[in-house]
Amino acid sequence: MLRIDDISYSIEGRPLFQGASALIPRGHKVGLVGRNGTGKTTLFRLITGELTLEGGEITVSRGARIGGVAQEARASRDSLLDTVLAADTERTSLLAEAETATDPQRIADIHARLHDISAYSAESRAAMILAGLGFDQAAQARPVADFSGGWRMRVALGGVLFAQPDILLLDEPTNYLDLEGNIWLETYLAKYPHTVLVISHDRALLNRSVKSILHLEAQKLTLWSGGYDQFDKMRRERLEQLQAAQKKQDTRRAHLQSYVDRFRYKASKAKQAQSRLKMIEKMTPIALARDAATVTFSFPSPEELSPPIIKLEDVSVGYDGVPVLSRLTLRIDQDDRIALLGANGQGKSTLSKLLAGKLAPLSGKMNTAAKLRVGYFAQHQVDELTLDETPIQHIRRLRPDETPARVRARLAAGGLGAAQAETEVGRLSGGQKSRLSLLIATIDAPHILILDEPTNHLDIQSREALVLALNDYRGAVILVSHDPHLVSLAADRLWLVRAGGVSVYDEDMDAYRKMLLSERGSGGALSGKSNEATGQRKKPKAPTRSRGRKSPLEAEVKNCETRVGKLEEMRKKLDLRLADAALYQPENSQKLKALQAKHAELKSALLRAEALWLEALETLDARKDACDEQ
Repeated sequence: MLRIDDISYSIEGRPLFQGASALIPRGHKVGLVGRNGTGKTTLFRLITGELTLEGGEITVSRGARIGGVAQEARASRDSLLDTVLAADTERTSLLAEAETATDPQRIADIHARLHDISAYSAESRAAMILAGLGFDQAAQARPVADFSGGWRMRVALGGVLFAQPDILLLDEPTNYLDLEGNIWLETYLAKYPHTVLVISHDRALLNRSVKSILHLEAQKLTLWSGGYDQFDKMRRERLEQLQAAQKKQDTRRAHLQSYVDRFRYKASKAKQAQSRLKMIEKMTPIALARDAATVTFSFPSPEELSPPIIKLEDVSVGYDGVPVLSRLTLRIDQDDRIALLGANGQGKSTLSKLLAGKLAPLSGKMNTAAKLRVGYFAQHQVDELTLDETPIQHIRRLRPDETPARVRARLAAGGLGAAQAETEVGRLSGGQKSRLSLLIATIDAPHILILDEPTNHLDIQSREALVLALNDYRGAVILVSHDPHLVSLAADRLWLVRAGGVSVYDEDMDAYRKMLLSERGSGGALSGKSNEATGQRKKPKAPTRSRGRKSPLEAEVKNCETRVGKLEEMRKKLDLRLADAALYQPENSQKLKALQAKHAELKSALLRAEALWLEALETLDARKDACDEQ
């Protein structure tokens, strides 16, 4: 249980919380939402004790462990798997103590606790989490130092998920995930066995993963039941009711005030007038929530070009002469809205750079319309803004002949008001920087707009505004995004970037989601190597077999799975026997030795059985794909 009781806290004299309270029952999955700058991350720091409250109290259940992702995993030479395993400090400590403990009762307690926390299945759980976050088996064995900061953030996330704290605090966990990792995380959090409090602007995650919304507004906290869509609907209905009540109150107040004004100084009516004046004074004003100013985007529309605007014929593209994508034969028209699907590292950004003219083809033919203008937004471009200049200076450099009024109008159309227009970029929020970069990318009214992760740092209202702007825009859109909600609303075609190629994906996002969860595992068990390692697409059945009959390979997979299950049961029973304190008395030393030897043999047999199971699964998948290609 997490109790927030009448808390107060300010930053530089600006109150973030005043008398805020909330009660989150044990095991609840809660999304924390609110406008940027209202104090969501600060609330996390207050819960963990990193900041000290000015008033009120935050309490958690006795002995509850609180965990979150504070920073990326350290760039060590430890493998990803070992790094994630080490995140469960209790398991690590118990295993180390088990090697040196001599007291029989303590040894029994250690084994009992290791059994309770499923310590002996830890490697498979850690591997499953890393696979879900996009690391294949080969990557899991590599040192953390081999990976960039974004990937190390995934490792840190994997570590806290593996450690399974009683209260899990996640602050924008999808910012460093691709769409595939995001979809996996949605399902994993929904099944997480303890309390979750997650800050997110991802509408899909807030609908699929949580059952309550904690809304931070006007320094207060309000807990709403249901996912984000239900919260949004109920809140709108409540605002409408308040608006109606306020209107009724204003009408009543005006009627009473009119009477007072007419008869206040008339002797025969003075008493009634004073009575009505007291009624007005006693009226409690109905306060309405002040929403943020309407968020907008507006992209200039280009003139129409003859189709196609881009055509690729047997194109290969890559770096330093080494192709990342090959044999690309694709066509883009000006009315296309295309989302690129595929795990990070498969080539989505490479394809985006090719279409934007940032990379030249290694081979093949790429034809573009003669007057084609391309708008390109990638997350790294936000980092290329000049931090000590204002947005006005950035636009003036691109449009030196425009009047100050026109420059300000451009910024306003991009969602940057008068205050932000004259603020140094280094002092703007991440969302405001993204808006400026989007404005720069579209300033020439491009015929095709290529957006590579445009929603990082954008809140929910800004993402909805981006959808509306893209739907009104009269050029082609190529979209790479980890936001399933944005992809579903803004794209009407899907291309799958995978295994060195690009293919049209004829199904919808729901079908893609199911396919990903099947491949990566939905959070229940290790599903084998991730797709990044195999480049294969699992399918539920091979079309060359009659329905309902199992092939020898399928039978072998089933047998392997059954064998692993039996060995797991045997191991659990043996763990219980080893947890018996009487076993560690001197007279039972031979029996203990025999059981420990049996435990070691069983562990080895289980590892071999799991390896055979994974090998059988991969062989079956390869056979199915071969059948599908024939």
